[in-house]
Amino acid sequence: MSSPSDLFDLTGRTAVVTGASSGLGVGFARALAAAGADVVVAARRTDRIDALAAELAENGAQALAVTCDVTEAEQVDALIAAACERFGRVDVLVNNAGTAGDGGPTPERLPHALFERTLQVNLFGTWYGCQAAAARMLADGRGGSIINVSSVLGIGGQQNYPAGYQASKAAVINLTRTLAVSWGDRGVRVNALAPGWFPSEMTEGYFALPPFMDSILVQQPTGRVGRADELTGPLLFLASDASSYVSGHTLTVDGGMSASYGASRLPEELRAAFAQIVPDGLGTPIGTPG
Repeated sequence: MSSPSDLFDLTGRTAVVTGASSGLGVGFARALAAAGADVVVAARRTDRIDALAAELAENGAQALAVTCDVTEAEQVDALIAAACERFGRVDVLVNNAGTAGDGGPTPERLPHALFERTLQVNLFGTWYGCQAAAARMLADGRGGSIINVSSVLGIGGQQNYPAGYQASKAAVINLTRTLAVSWGDRGVRVNALAPGWFPSEMTEGYFALPPFMDSILVQQPTGRVGRADELTGPLLFLASDASSYVSGHTLTVDGGMSASYGASRLPEELRAAFAQIVPDGLGTPIGTPG
């Protein structure tokens, strides 16, 4: 029986991370390298992934940067081929590249081109990565782990939020299920991460708007957005042998937001009113809400 630390060890394995030029992708690459994996970082912005690969190498990891636009199937195929040429095979693929380029317009005013571009990146790009990596994993009979990055916005709808983004992230969840049941008998596990609200390059403009932050925080049972490091454990769980019998699953990392999706936190005034009318102090919370 493996020790708990061994279950999360990725030494000798190769992980590919798309969308690794900023935000969550950078954190994913660092976490996989720290767990012992050789890491291939991919994105369109060559200077950024070159810098990240150099940083990982300085910290003792084997790393490779590959420029890739995930909306081009040929480039995704070339990415997986480059990873296999350098490191022998791909054991872990993190389909992280994504966009919310259709954010802003109301659905009735959303240009078709923005909707289509969002699906090209978030859904088509994920599909291209899944197929290219799985073909290699299945061919050599050693299996592997594919992690698709969805979102809590793929689990339930939000009024006037990006329609293409929400549709694409919902599609990623069902694509994950479909591929998991198709490839599970040959050792390829496919799971999804569904983050809630985290600071990233994609969200920084929205987070700078106080009304937007207020609308988010009122839905968060924790009363705050996530920290990037709070995705590390879930990522390594799905990438490693710790989840060897987990496939087709969508792991939400959202501070409990999706447990009551769309419901607001109880206002403090109402909480205080409840405390006054419930006898024997049974309506008074223990501790101070964050």
